[in-house]
Amino acid sequence: MGNALKSLDRLGSDWLIQMHAKHRPPPDDIVLVNIDQASLDHPSMLELAGNWPWPRLIHGELLQFLAQYNPRAVLFDITFSEPDVFQPRSDVIFAEAIRKSTIPVYLPVIIPDDGMGSRLIDLPGVMGLKQNRNADPSASLPIIAPKALPPDTWRTGHINFYMDEDEVGRHAQLFRAYAGWEIPSLAGRVARDLSLPMPDTPLITLNWYGAPFRQLSYHTIYLASLSDESPVALDLADKIVIVGSSASGLVDFRPTPLSTKTPGQTILATTLANLMHQDWLNQASIKWAAMLALLLVVMSALSARANVHPVLAGLTGAVISALFIFLSYLLLSQHVQWSPFSALAIGWLAHISHTIESFLQEKKRRQHVVQMFNRFLDPHVVQQLTQQAEGRAIEASRSQEVTILFSDIRGFTSLSESKPPEEIVTLLNDYFNKQVEVIFEHGGTLDKFIGDAIMAFWGAPISSSQHAVQAVSAAMAMGEQLARFQKSLNHPFEIGIGIHTGSAVVGFIGSQRRLDYTAIGDAVNLASRIEGETKGVAQILVSESTRQACGEAFDFIDHGEFHVKGRLQPVRLFEPRSKQ
Repeated sequence: MGNALKSLDRLGSDWLIQMHAKHRPPPDDIVLVNIDQASLDHPSMLELAGNWPWPRLIHGELLQFLAQYNPRAVLFDITFSEPDVFQPRSDVIFAEAIRKSTIPVYLPVIIPDDGMGSRLIDLPGVMGLKQNRNADPSASLPIIAPKALPPDTWRTGHINFYMDEDEVGRHAQLFRAYAGWEIPSLAGRVARDLSLPMPDTPLITLNWYGAPFRQLSYHTIYLASLSDESPVALDLADKIVIVGSSASGLVDFRPTPLSTKTPGQTILATTLANLMHQDWLNQASIKWAAMLALLLVVMSALSARANVHPVLAGLTGAVISALFIFLSYLLLSQHVQWSPFSALAIGWLAHISHTIESFLQEKKRRQHVVQMFNRFLDPHVVQQLTQQAEGRAIEASRSQEVTILFSDIRGFTSLSESKPPEEIVTLLNDYFNKQVEVIFEHGGTLDKFIGDAIMAFWGAPISSSQHAVQAVSAAMAMGEQLARFQKSLNHPFEIGIGIHTGSAVVGFIGSQRRLDYTAIGDAVNLASRIEGETKGVAQILVSESTRQACGEAFDFIDHGEFHVKGRLQPVRLFEPRSKQ
């Protein structure tokens, strides 16, 4: 996981570096003299120098010509590790040109991974190695030095390429520490000798440029040095000149954030330019990424706890991610590199995990609601309940206004005496199924069966401003359903339905082993009493509160006041009729 996050930071930072580099032209105080393909193929160069590698006196003559323009230093990004056995005098001429040069000339060395070591204490002082107080005098290290030239010309620095674990070069090593010794890189050596600003660390993060450095073709300058005509106008005063190869067959390409094939000469020039202008990248403290990751995780947890919709939370996360990535981009202009990508990834992982957890909890909640209400409600109503985010509030018992319906069979005793028990049970089940379907179709909640009676109510758990109208409509439909049902019976029976609208406590009531979703209270008792008054009066009677709650939905016949059990004051009852 740690390696994956580190890789993400690197990839994200490389992308930002590429975007930032597009707006960073390279400084003009570093000039590249390129041994390009045109220089290798130019007829005059072939006649004077032959095929590559050229005799080193060519470089000596070029150096003498460049010195006339007063550059600050000349660096050769070409190794001279083997003497010229065919023209040894050529190496001597090149060495003399270096000795007589009025400007400092630097040569590269390479520190290989293996090979025969050279004792560092025996190397010439001009190489610029430094030993600390605890340096090991017997320390040795394999070094490919410019042995084609005499040691007194070895003003050197190593050009080893520093790569991260993913084998991409993002940094430059200014000094290599080994056994108490400091071996300078070519850029580090030049910076030290020219008193350029140096960081406290031996390793810097490179701040790349999106365009090539100023480049001159080797053959153009060299042939001009041999011409008797007017001198070529070269603006090299106080500039650092790097002589290297850009020909495809000679160049040493390296993978960097800019490209998988960045020339080594460009890497060297970038390092020197960063040092000259003090605009290498400083790494932001890792604590900022850690704080961002913690902040995002906490925000994700709070969002999930507050039941913020995952899509809204995701959009918020996308905006936050974009803002921090943009901030990271802006920091590059201040020479600070901060990679928020791993922290953002942690935040997104937290969001995804909380979203999955919320989904599973919501699924569990819906299953719980289905299990609770399947016995009491129509499946379509249960489906509505599962869409609500207030499952816990639905489960809690609370007082609310509902409309309660009681339906009882008239003459059930005589019916039971005329038929076998099995047939009575079958008849009742068939009757209950049909009547419960009517209740469900009108949005009612089935409370319970009490012998041959049915109790139902409207207004909970799905709230409705029309619960009284729904209940009366259901009662009239139940009467019509009974009429159809009676046609199949040899012994028809009647029903009475009482309805009352009032406040009741609705919720799950019972023990831990058995809970019922029910309504209790005086309103329930009154609805039951009203049903008892229907005999000999009407099939359906409703209280005055129900009549008022129905408004103009029905016509009502006023049957006057009735004294019901448990009530001191008489109750006025009405018979509903469909509108004419």
